[in-house]
Amino acid sequence: MTLSDSSGYSRVPETVSPEWAAYFEGLPDPASLPLLPSPGDFDAWRVRNRLAEGERLAGGYGDPGRGVEVVDGEIGGIPVLDVRPDGWVEDGRALLYTHGGGYVAFTARSTIGNAARVARASGLRILSVDYTLAPFARWQAITDQVVSVFQGLVAEGSSLDQLAIYGDSAGGSLAAGSVLKMRDLGLGIPAAVVMWSPWSDITDTGDTYETLAGVEGSYLYDLHLKPAADAYADPPDQTSPYVSPVYGDYSSGFPPTLIQGGTREIFLSNFVRQYQVMDQGGVDVRLDLYEGMPHGFQCKLPETPEARVAVQKTADFIRSRLDLLRSGDTQGRI
Repeated sequence: MTLSDSSGYSRVPETVSPEWAAYFEGLPDPASLPLLPSPGDFDAWRVRNRLAEGERLAGGYGDPGRGVEVVDGEIGGIPVLDVRPDGWVEDGRALLYTHGGGYVAFTARSTIGNAARVARASGLRILSVDYTLAPFARWQAITDQVVSVFQGLVAEGSSLDQLAIYGDSAGGSLAAGSVLKMRDLGLGIPAAVVMWSPWSDITDTGDTYETLAGVEGSYLYDLHLKPAADAYADPPDQTSPYVSPVYGDYSSGFPPTLIQGGTREIFLSNFVRQYQVMDQGGVDVRLDLYEGMPHGFQCKLPETPEARVAVQKTADFIRSRLDLLRSGDTQGRI
């Protein structure tokens, strides 16, 4: 289905801000977007990654904007960008960020704006994890890298009650999957998790993978998502809870979680299913949906009213958990 079909982005919703209406009108047909390489074609992935990274940096995505300091660092042996907002004072609290890009694209540098915006809104130090992209690492190693950053912060003197994590798209799923792994390894859990438009089921399972396929302007599953899924995890592993956290068991503990997404995403079923499995497992979870918004709207047009509200809600949610736990409430810990 293309954007010229009657159910596509040619029908711009009247309920969104003018900036988003203009965005929708200018979208190309996703069928015209470049195909991804096969999982084993490492040379093709290297070329694609260089081109994608270069385009983003040329487009200004490597500029964090005002009000933050960005320091290259390494925690737990993993490279990070350490984003510190103006006025920040070291008190042990920090927020990990796991960037999106289908596990196969972008870096901490080319997604620095997503970290900087939350740093400014929350006043918290953000550690953007520069994890190894698939297929050069697979899910086992990538989730281990996120866990290593948590362990490194604890070794430096932070407690898990002082730490939280958020991510967008694949990064949202990576955040939840890594926390599930931490829990199951007996390492404890952080204070909060936020998932922006999480790709929390990398198989094409769920109603809206079909019903909203004609209005998702960012990608098509078979052409763009399946190659990325296969690069990240072999098909038998794609329903592992560490890969697709919608299949996780949340009855034995998980941090308070905020899930955000838009009503024009094929991942909408992911959000609903993720909310339901967490809610039924006893997690303090909130589902925060935005009318007419596309995938990763917080990142694409961050100055729009919809994105500003979502980012501030993220900051408020995280601050409320960290402030509450700092005051002595240990609910949510294993």
